[in-house]
Amino acid sequence: MSHVLTAVAWPYANGPRHIGHVSGFGVPADIFSRYMRMAGHDVLMVSGTDEHGTPILVQSDNEGLTAIEAADKYNRVIVEDLVALGLTYDLFTRTTTGNHYQVVQEIFTALYDNGYILPKTTLGAISPSTGRTLPDRYIEGTCPICGYDGARGDQCDNCGNQLDPTDLINPVSRINGETPKFVEEEHFFLDLPAFADALGAWLDTRDGWRPNVVRFTRNLLGDLKPRAISRDLDWGVPVPLDGWRDRKDKRLYVWFDAVIGYLSASIEWARRSGDPDAWRQWWQDPQALSYYFMGKDNIVFHSEIWPAMLLGNNGGGTKGGKPGALGALELPTEVVSSEFLTMEGRKFSSSRRVVIYVRDFLARYDADALRYFFAVAGPETQDTDFTWAEFVRRNNDELVASWGNLVNRAVAMAAKNFGGIPEAGELTDVDRELLETTRAAFAAVGDLISRHRQKAAIGEAMKAVAAANKYVSESEPWKLKGEENRARQGTILHVTLQAVADCKTLLAPFLPHSSQKIHELLGGTGVFAAMPRIEEVPDLDGTGPIGERTYPVITGDYTGAPAWESTPIKVGTPLDKPVPIFTKLDPSVVDEELARLEAEE
Repeated sequence: MSHVLTAVAWPYANGPRHIGHVSGFGVPADIFSRYMRMAGHDVLMVSGTDEHGTPILVQSDNEGLTAIEAADKYNRVIVEDLVALGLTYDLFTRTTTGNHYQVVQEIFTALYDNGYILPKTTLGAISPSTGRTLPDRYIEGTCPICGYDGARGDQCDNCGNQLDPTDLINPVSRINGETPKFVEEEHFFLDLPAFADALGAWLDTRDGWRPNVVRFTRNLLGDLKPRAISRDLDWGVPVPLDGWRDRKDKRLYVWFDAVIGYLSASIEWARRSGDPDAWRQWWQDPQALSYYFMGKDNIVFHSEIWPAMLLGNNGGGTKGGKPGALGALELPTEVVSSEFLTMEGRKFSSSRRVVIYVRDFLARYDADALRYFFAVAGPETQDTDFTWAEFVRRNNDELVASWGNLVNRAVAMAAKNFGGIPEAGELTDVDRELLETTRAAFAAVGDLISRHRQKAAIGEAMKAVAAANKYVSESEPWKLKGEENRARQGTILHVTLQAVADCKTLLAPFLPHSSQKIHELLGGTGVFAAMPRIEEVPDLDGTGPIGERTYPVITGDYTGAPAWESTPIKVGTPLDKPVPIFTKLDPSVVDEELARLEAEE
């Protein structure tokens, strides 16, 4: 058994999240975590809402709210949506807690004391109309290196090079389209070049990473530059230095504090668990494993910048140093980056209303239907297009007609003819072949999930479902009538129900809601696929913007996860007439959704 950290990208709290967001970070991370718990590992899955920076200020202005009011509003929306999807966070918190502020400042202090944070005068981008700092990512223009029109002020997604806003040709603000004004500012910079050798050596030890992550990161190492970690804002974590901590116009840059959130959330979880040092098992044990899930636009922060910050905290750059107050911290085991999900051939855009929010989707369709689509057709290694036609087809042809129909046929026939799970008589070669197929699938599916090949993994699980369907169709137990055929009919149904039970377990990481229902249809009691819950909690310190108020967190008890193995069904367990597990969708859904999308644009 290993300690496994699942570090999930922090959704930004300037609005509700759409399905493109959760396809890349939320659902893949939950599938992995659910499997790892079932495989016997001690998993800590953490994240929260990212609540600092200019985008929150822009949204709060648009709605006539203060920054903390806007963050409160969308933190709650996001929490409720992620719980509805069944994402099993041990703690989903937020970056406006006193605990987060303290941890961020401790990491800053360690980097500063070790010489990896440098003061520097630079040109900063200002909005001429508001006077506010524009984040690098909110400035777009033409890349001076490859000519790509749409490069951001921090990097070019086309050629992968790190940029500064002043490098862009014809820069404009993504917020309102105006040309930014560049003014001299005094800021602190993270000395990334001091970690080039250490990062390269670390990357050399990483095996099995997705090729896009490795290529992108290695391309960055050849041209590392110091990177600003403070901004002219009044909303964010104060700079913990004399002469700076009380300034109202200087705060740590949102990207700097957000990546530290994985650590601060782990520490908050430990403090709430009653053992304040429990987080160290996931962060300071060289044998512990840590996996970071995000979309490809965040690779640079997780494969380069966050590892550099951890190295600097540990004293692992060219300037040396000693570990900070939190001690030496382990670097990521793997950065698991997904590509982008588009919608009906267009890029998701909340401003252009090319979007479907998680909440709206789940108001009309089952959570497992969406989770299934992401697993079989999500943006795992390449950009993927979500279309309503494909969503309906996969729901009806694969979930309903294949998996759901198998469950219903098997349980209904056993309930009608035997009143429960029948006894198996002498097994034929065909019977043994099916049982061996479903048992063998555990090793194959588990191996693929552990290597973040979730499409292939669910494909293997659905092959087991197909094998069971083929077995039932060819065995035709409904034709075996009379007492002389009763034993054989019972054997076929027993074997089928065992296969259903195995497939239910194989699909539990992907389809937890329906796996719980199938567990109950098979006569099971208690929790089979644990679900997260929302708790209202007080801030542990009362020193951040939240103050003395409570806020919602996602947590849960996932300690009773079923074993990742075939578990024999119990003969004689009573069975009732089943109800459908999945909802078949009318083809008219496609036209309705396309019309809704067109009307909203």
